[in-house]
Amino acid sequence: MAGPASEEKFCFREVLDSFRLCLSDSKDVHLEHYVAGWRGLVKFLNILGSVFGFISKDAVNKIKILAAYLAGEDGCRYVTVQSMVAYELDGGLVDLTGRGSHPESGCRTLLRLHRALRWLELFLERLRTSGEDSRTSVMCAEAYGESLSRHHPWVVRTAAGMAFCVLPGRPAFFAVMNVGPPEQAVAMLGAALPLISEVYQVTEELYAQHNLLELP
Repeated sequence: MAGPASEEKFCFREVLDSFRLCLSDSKDVHLEHYVAGWRGLVKFLNILGSVFGFISKDAVNKIKILAAYLAGEDGCRYVTVQSMVAYELDGGLVDLTGRGSHPESGCRTLLRLHRALRWLELFLERLRTSGEDSRTSVMCAEAYGESLSRHHPWVVRTAAGMAFCVLPGRPAFFAVMNVGPPEQAVAMLGAALPLISEVYQVTEELYAQHNLLELP
């Protein structure tokens, strides 16, 4: 794990605040806050060490792509996930077959983060509700099996399973959140996870509506 200085720079409240801002009153998902929420999640994973490298490295790459779209000349089209989907589909910018010329469309890029968000949501919910002696390796593997694993090749699934075996215990995760004693960390998760879940569900329904959930 990283040293104390790294932990001081991160507080799980960053993630909570970002996902709280993510949804508008009309349930549009603001991409800027979605990306900010993921930046916080990557900090959280990185402080825990290289165990989650197979997730965080890919997430960093996807965050950079989406940030570039937001800052680009068509950034106004990427203000929300809804506007991004409409713009890219209308413009033929989404590679629906895996053989086209738009392998890094915003829609495909966000889908990879969306899938990983489900894994983290499931894992953190187990972490929140588990007992002191519960094994984080089991919780993480179960969450992975219910979400990301079906999207990964065998070699990645095998590496992930080995990585989960060396996860630190439950107290270490709460300490890294940097929000106080364990009961405060549990409360913070209790506030953050419904927000993350709602953002996930809104995105899931939008992608399902447009048949984008299995983009290659």
